[in-house]
Amino acid sequence: GCNRLAETGRSKLQNQRAVLNQQILKAVRMRAGAENLLRATTNNKVREQVLLELSFVNSDLQILKEELEGLNISVEVYQNAEETFSIPLVPLGLKETKDVDFTLPLKDFILEHYSQDSSDYEDEIADLMDLRQACRTPSRDEAGIEMLISYFLQLGYVENRFFPPTRHIGVLFTWYDSFTGVPVCQQNLLLEKASVLFNIGALYTQIGTRCNRQTQSGLENAVDAFQKAAGVLSYLKETFTHTPSYDMSPAMLNVLVKMMLAQARECVFEQLGLSGIRNEFFTLVKMTQEVAKVGEVYMLVNTAMNQEPVKENIPYSWSKLAQIKSDHYKALAHYFTATLLCDHELQPSDDEDQQEKALSQLYDCVPEGLVVRAVLKDKVQRKQLGKAHLHRAIVYHEEALRVCGLCKKLRNIEILQEVLTAAHKRSLLKYAQQETEDDFLSLIQAPDILSKTEHKIETIAPQFSKVKVKDFFHKLGPLTVFSAKQRWTAPRTICLHHEAGELGFSLKGGSPVQVYCLDPVCSAASAGLKEGDYIVSVGGMDCKWLGVNEVLEKLKSVGKQPLELEVISCQDTGASLHSKSATYSMGMQKTYSLICLAMDEDKIDQTKKAPLKLPFLSWGTKNRQKAASTLCLPSAVAGSSQIKKKLSPFTLLNTESSLY
Repeated sequence: GCNRLAETGRSKLQNQRAVLNQQILKAVRMRAGAENLLRATTNNKVREQVLLELSFVNSDLQILKEELEGLNISVEVYQNAEETFSIPLVPLGLKETKDVDFTLPLKDFILEHYSQDSSDYEDEIADLMDLRQACRTPSRDEAGIEMLISYFLQLGYVENRFFPPTRHIGVLFTWYDSFTGVPVCQQNLLLEKASVLFNIGALYTQIGTRCNRQTQSGLENAVDAFQKAAGVLSYLKETFTHTPSYDMSPAMLNVLVKMMLAQARECVFEQLGLSGIRNEFFTLVKMTQEVAKVGEVYMLVNTAMNQEPVKENIPYSWSKLAQIKSDHYKALAHYFTATLLCDHELQPSDDEDQQEKALSQLYDCVPEGLVVRAVLKDKVQRKQLGKAHLHRAIVYHEEALRVCGLCKKLRNIEILQEVLTAAHKRSLLKYAQQETEDDFLSLIQAPDILSKTEHKIETIAPQFSKVKVKDFFHKLGPLTVFSAKQRWTAPRTICLHHEAGELGFSLKGGSPVQVYCLDPVCSAASAGLKEGDYIVSVGGMDCKWLGVNEVLEKLKSVGKQPLELEVISCQDTGASLHSKSATYSMGMQKTYSLICLAMDEDKIDQTKKAPLKLPFLSWGTKNRQKAASTLCLPSAVAGSSQIKKKLSPFTLLNTESSLY
């Protein structure tokens, strides 16, 4: 990863984000305590003081939220360093996290579950922690993407190796919401995987905004990056459907996907006009429909941003920027239409039918009293309709400038103001050139322009298979056998003696090999070998990854000398102790009381329908009270009735309806 102390603009923003996250966490905890005290006390004087304190804390939280929004709209930092005259694109900031120490939990699990010396895996655990630390500051290029994907794939191995589905191993993951700064703490590895996926998508957006939009290759790379970002966020939405973080909720991810595809569409339009837009009839028709498509998709983005529950959490400046872009590109569509009407009179050499067909494709319906063919032939009607389009273009430009002036964050982006002002002046100049004394006698309303595009923009699914990753804990054995879901006995040593050149058993399977067709009267069976045992070591040499032929060669190469085998037996997972017991461990004998407990549970289960299993990262309070896996503070009044309350980004943690 990058140097966390490097004084780059992006690193400064991430450091400020980390500081704000800590301040928000402190304020949220204070508010939780005050709310608990308010419910617990009956003293009126204390209640007045608590209410006053709550008002201060809420004001502080609102200020912190505005500061976090300021970081999310600091788009200039992420743009390309080259001089450009384009509206800035919006990147996503990386989610922040706390350090995680895997050492003790993984070493304990290796010793308990796999019955191996955990000190042999210290380097592998250190590599995993180093990779996670590096992923907190990835470089803004393909190498950074590859590193994040490597860690995501490595988490798949770690999940299968060390995270059994029935219990937690004591590793706590903390990730901060990218928009609200509220922390989410869980012992579930799926929170870690989902957050890493979000950062992969966010890094793609930062790569896209960094591309040089003054070159064809730069714009192509930007389009590709935004499509990949949309693909990753879409994959996150479909794969992790119950994330307890606002920025990874399905509604929010749906909006972010739309925004990334809209920015890709915007870059496609810039590609078309990069070498200049020829003032030619059919070229202007094509550009009109393309730019109308950009305005349309940004209008849909703005509409989605103003829907509940996204409206409460999306940065206000993002919503306004989407509205500004929608108005700006709609204005350009009307300007191009006015240009093709005012600057191109129908000549005898022109194909009248083709021009009529092209112009008809711009409108769903023409103004009353006008016919497309007549407009093309009549100079006065062309001018009237062209001026009507210029008037609508000016109205859209003025609206974009008005909205930009009302938003403090956007008002400070100089390049945005310059682009909007230049486009507005160009339309005004064009309108002034067409003005005559009798114009007030012929006012018509310009129709809406239909959008159309020849360039398909869609999400690009993440290609995880292109990144090759080696399992850090490869030494534990094949994952299909040696996983957290399987339970094993501790390795047993079998002293094997050859009898007339025969082993007394056969081998089958892949890696590791399995004993079958065991002769019950052979020396191996007498020494403790069982049907179905897995051979993990031959003569002190590990053979978990060896096949049947390789193990047979090792067995036969010893000759008549005694040979020591290490074998393990698979335990019946169904016979394990009920999950309510915390004292029973592998290899211990069940006590009478525990057996009775299991029998009672079985009787209850036969007469009582089992409750539905709650999904991962449940948003409800019931699961939180059972697992205590999400950061929360205890309520002062036990068993208090549920209070219906509107959620805010900082609704904490002790209310029945809160997400955290």
